[in-house]
Amino acid sequence: MESARARRALVCAAVTSAVALGGTAAGAAYVKARAQPVVRAVSSAGTPSAAASGEAAVEPVARPAVDRDALLADSMGDVPVEDGAEVSVAVAVVEPDSGESATYGERRFDTASVVKVDILAALLLQAQDAGRELTATEKSYATAMIESSDNDSASALWRTIGRAEGLDAANERFGLTGTEGGDGMLWGLTQTTAADQLALLRQVFGEDSELSAVSRSYLQGLMGRIAVGQRWGVLAAGDASGWALKNGWLPRTATGLWDVNSVGRVTVDGRDFLVAVLSDGNTTKEKGIALVEAAARVAVSVFTGEAPAPATKSATVG
Repeated sequence: MESARARRALVCAAVTSAVALGGTAAGAAYVKARAQPVVRAVSSAGTPSAAASGEAAVEPVARPAVDRDALLADSMGDVPVEDGAEVSVAVAVVEPDSGESATYGERRFDTASVVKVDILAALLLQAQDAGRELTATEKSYATAMIESSDNDSASALWRTIGRAEGLDAANERFGLTGTEGGDGMLWGLTQTTAADQLALLRQVFGEDSELSAVSRSYLQGLMGRIAVGQRWGVLAAGDASGWALKNGWLPRTATGLWDVNSVGRVTVDGRDFLVAVLSDGNTTKEKGIALVEAAARVAVSVFTGEAPAPATKSATVG
């Protein structure tokens, strides 16, 4: 069986400390993953018997199934490393049409402001259960919270949903198993995994969801109107149009290091992908943004078979 590094011509590169809340900015990474096999054999469906004429029967050709997880892990091993930094990153991606997915990294990270998608999803679910629409005030908070990442609005809706208890109850129904709401009013310190953020994105963008079509459309719309200064992150992996996202950035007061996260949907040549990238230990938010964007490009390239586009000048890893 070939090693992943021997088959990695399709992809190139992009890769563990966690308090303030906010958002813009680009980074390098510290990677522990090593090369892993990227293909596994698929058993043949069987061999037909020889024809009566004596002609040899044709055996169906066994087709290898791509191990997307191993391919992603292997490609992440080429991420540039910031001197003296130990940055951690986790990535998860799914192509909804095919159902194929890949995940790199299992540990939990602070959500920072990406939890705002979860807060609004929980509010919409509670409203559905009560048979009501959001109030005008709730809609105003929701718009500011998602489009501009307004923290006061997030705090107001965090209280409305019942803080961590309300978030956790909604997440149980959403299928999130590794996410835990932050203590008290510290919603930005909610803990989550890349796999859970991908599960939440499936709820927001997929039809097999606890959220109604109306609720999904509402949340998608807000995520597609992010303030211009916050249009970075996973959208770097897709086309200029068709994106919907939410970013989060959080400097740790104890260390001065940054959590930088990005979740959302991107489109590449008509193909949709849901992508979640979580990181911490970045020395600056700019370097964190660069890391998140590089990881998103690599994750999508595992499916498109195209080398990730080079980082823009503003997102160069330094």
